Amino acid sequence: MSSYVAVPRTRWRFAFLLAGGLLVSVAGCDRGGGGAGDAPVAPGNNPSGQAGDAASGPGTPGVPEGPAAPVELKDVSEVTPDYVIGITYPPSASRYPGLASRLKQYADEARADLMQAVQARGDAPADTMYDLSLTFTEVVDSPRLFAIAAEGSSYTGGAHSAPLLARFVWLPQEDRLLDITDLIPAGDSWRYIAGMVREQLHTSLSQRIDADKLEPGERDAMAREAGRMIDDGTGPEPENYSDFEPVLDRSGRIRAIRFVFPPYQVGPYSDGAQSVELPASVLEPYVAEAYRDLFVP
Repeated sequence: MSSYVAVPRTRWRFAFLLAGGLLVSVAGCDRGGGGAGDAPVAPGNNPSGQAGDAASGPGTPGVPEGPAAPVELKDVSEVTPDYVIGITYPPSASRYPGLASRLKQYADEARADLMQAVQARGDAPADTMYDLSLTFTEVVDSPRLFAIAAEGSSYTGGAHSAPLLARFVWLPQEDRLLDITDLIPAGDSWRYIAGMVREQLHTSLSQRIDADKLEPGERDAMAREAGRMIDDGTGPEPENYSDFEPVLDRSGRIRAIRFVFPPYQVGPYSDGAQSVELPASVLEPYVAEAYRDLFVP
C-alpha cells in the first residue's frame, strides 16, 4: 500500500505496445507534451510513494492493529467554477473499518493537495479548471485476503495531470494491512526477485521498441533511457515493490503476485502504470513462514 505519487505526465516519442505472452501490462494517458525529466513527489510522500504514518507497514505479523471506529465511505462529487472532484468507493470496502479508514485518509490527502493548489491560485482568473478523479476498486475478495486498488489523477495546472496510484491488501482474519515486507522479509531474496522483475520489463521494452520500427540511432537512445529507468526503479529495496496485488486461483490461494509501478518508476509517464506478475512457484521459497499457506502448494 502506498500514498499517491504525484509526477508530471510527459509524452514519450513512441507509444509502447504490449508484447503478447508477457505478464507485463502498460496503461497510460497524456494531457499534453513535456520532457521526461525529474519526477517530483507529492508533498509529504517519501521516495517509495508510501503515505505517512497511516499507510506505513504494520507491526508484528499476526498481531491485529486494534479495533477501528466505523468509517463511512461516501462517494464525492463536487463541481465548482474552480475545480471538480470525483471520488468513488466500492461498497465492500466498508466491511473492514480499519481498511476503510486507510482509504479515506488516502482520499483526504489527495483532496487536501488539490485544495491547497486552489487556495494558492487565489482570486486570479482561472484559465483551466483543477480536477481530482480517484476510484477505489475491489481487486481481491476472499475470506483471508481482501485488496483494493486506488487509481486516478489530479490536475493542478501545467501541461499534465499527476497520477494517483496505490494498493491496499487487507488480512481480514488479522484485521490489518499486509505489507510487502511481512510477506517477503527484507534481505538477499529481494535481489533475486528484483532481477526477475527487471528481466520481464527489459524484455517487454525491447519488443515494444522493435514493434515501433525506429531508426537505429533513435532506437538506441530510447532503449538506453527507458532501460535506465527500469534499472533505477527495480533495485532490491522492498519499498520499490510496496504496491502489489495477490492474484488468486479458484481455491482462493495466491498463484502469483502482481507488482504495480507508477509512471516514472520504471518508464516514462506516457507508459502509464506498469505491472509484472511473478508466479507463486518462484516466490514461495522467499515468503515468510507465517504466510506460506496463503500460496498454492
